[in-house]
Amino acid sequence: MGLTADHLKTALDALATREPAFAAGLARAGYPEPRIREPGYATLLRTIVGQQVSVAAAASVWNKLDAILDGRAEDPHALLAASDEALKSAGLSRQKLGYARSLAGLVTNGELDLHNLPTDDEEAIAELTRIKGIGRWSAEIYLLFAEGRTDIWPAGDLAVQIEVGRLLGHADRPNEKLTREVAEGWRPHRGAAAIFAWHHYRVDMDVI
Repeated sequence: MGLTADHLKTALDALATREPAFAAGLARAGYPEPRIREPGYATLLRTIVGQQVSVAAAASVWNKLDAILDGRAEDPHALLAASDEALKSAGLSRQKLGYARSLAGLVTNGELDLHNLPTDDEEAIAELTRIKGIGRWSAEIYLLFAEGRTDIWPAGDLAVQIEVGRLLGHADRPNEKLTREVAEGWRPHRGAAAIFAWHHYRVDMDVI
């Protein structure tokens, strides 16, 4: 499961002692709420369904998919047994249909064990990105929110880059390489740092 509120607080307090920018950010925005997802097939399928659509649209597609699969949207066997026409009628594009079948196939044939991923983060990311439609960012988000891996650092995320730049006083948004470099000293708490960056970003947007 994802990082708990207690874990986030402990990790961010530790970061605040190393990096004054975190102390100032916490004073301004407070501690973030946990972001926790269930580990497993359903969470990754929801990730695919939700790509490039609104939260409401993703929920609508998921509900239709669940109805078409007789309440078994969380069962990869049910998805593989359904026709392309049925899945498209739920709102899955041809591309997402291919992604969903890739995920379901890897899970059902045993090539991908989502409950026994490698303990090394980079190896786990490599396993997840074997799924069509799951890139590095999606894999990192899964490992952070569903498995609660403490040192995941999605340096390619735009909001993370923006808030790292703001917190550290950079004139321009740092690119992915620099965002990764400046966080090296935040190990092993980079997962909490990422969740705080998203939290701080929302606070900044509310102010704007």
